[in-house]
Amino acid sequence: MTSHDVIVIGAGSVGLPTAFFLAQEGVRVLVVDELPSPGQGQNKSAIGGVRATHSDPAKIQTCQLSLGVFSEWKDRYGDDIHFRQGGYCFPVYEREHETSLKDLLATQKEHGLKIDWLDAADLIGVLPGVNPDGLRGGTYSPEDGNVSPILAAKAFYDRAVEQGAEFKFEEKVISIKKESGSAKRVKTDRGSYTAEKVVNAAGAGAREVGRMMGVDLPVVPDSHEAGVTEPVEPFFMPMVVDIRGLPGSTNFYFYQEATGHLIFCLTPEPPIPGLNRDSTSDFLPQASRRLIKLFPRLRNIRVRRVWRGLYPMTPDGVPIVGTLRDSDGFYIAVGFCGQGLMLGPGVALNLVSLITTGQPIIPGGIFESFSLYRDYSRPSEALK
Repeated sequence: MTSHDVIVIGAGSVGLPTAFFLAQEGVRVLVVDELPSPGQGQNKSAIGGVRATHSDPAKIQTCQLSLGVFSEWKDRYGDDIHFRQGGYCFPVYEREHETSLKDLLATQKEHGLKIDWLDAADLIGVLPGVNPDGLRGGTYSPEDGNVSPILAAKAFYDRAVEQGAEFKFEEKVISIKKESGSAKRVKTDRGSYTAEKVVNAAGAGAREVGRMMGVDLPVVPDSHEAGVTEPVEPFFMPMVVDIRGLPGSTNFYFYQEATGHLIFCLTPEPPIPGLNRDSTSDFLPQASRRLIKLFPRLRNIRVRRVWRGLYPMTPDGVPIVGTLRDSDGFYIAVGFCGQGLMLGPGVALNLVSLITTGQPIIPGGIFESFSLYRDYSRPSEALK
């Protein structure tokens, strides 16, 4: 049995930056993950988008922190994680979507976001080749961007190890018990470890780990598929989000990497709950129709491969981050609804501050919207 200050369960988009920032503070941290190496869960299935243009203030402020970490990483630590500040663009073809996005602008600008509504002509300038038929305009936020999920995971892991963090891979957590005083014992199928504090950052396995902590977390994974095309000459920069509902999907989003590959994903309708990550026969025909409908010039592009990952969903589309009532030393950072990559570093900074000082970085009232004990009946934020 070995002793640490904090044990983090999960070496993914949230657990890795949490370990790094804890180790930077001189905290003795151990990360336990059942997979063979860092970022092998949902992290490697992410397509790489990073945006602060949400409607929930806590998500806005958290992602602003994340963007700061990603954009400064190469200069501060030397790792090229392929961060590119290409922006996000929401083209609009329906009046109701125009109204809802314009209504969000005041809140988004109030929290310091650089985002504006562009008319159709200006939007076409940002997205050359976008279908002009019925285009009403759209929002554009140039300070958002994209990053390589795999390179980011490796960078957080390497720097965490450099700062003294320990990692145990291929170890599945099977129980978490309180010991005498403030100690907790985390038992895996290969060993036992003690710490005063334990962080559940287990991604799609969050509910199972939560039950070991004595709480039933409302996190239910569903699956989303993605794909990548052959490279073509780069011709646009932003992540493009089409929020129209079409048969089989509620929205579609894609961007072009610096290398010219297009990476794309859609949200299936109805959702596909469960842990199955096998690719389906439905995804590529649906995604292809959406891609060509939005960018007709791409009708002849070839797809290289597709894959399927999990979105650990909460009832309202907002993550659950913070402490458990009457369980001093248990922390949770779960339910990121497919936004773990973009929220991960910002959540980690807040969580590490909560662990080391008792307070998050963003104002407590705003941070409370991440609480496990909140009202989940508000409209879903999953794609806002």
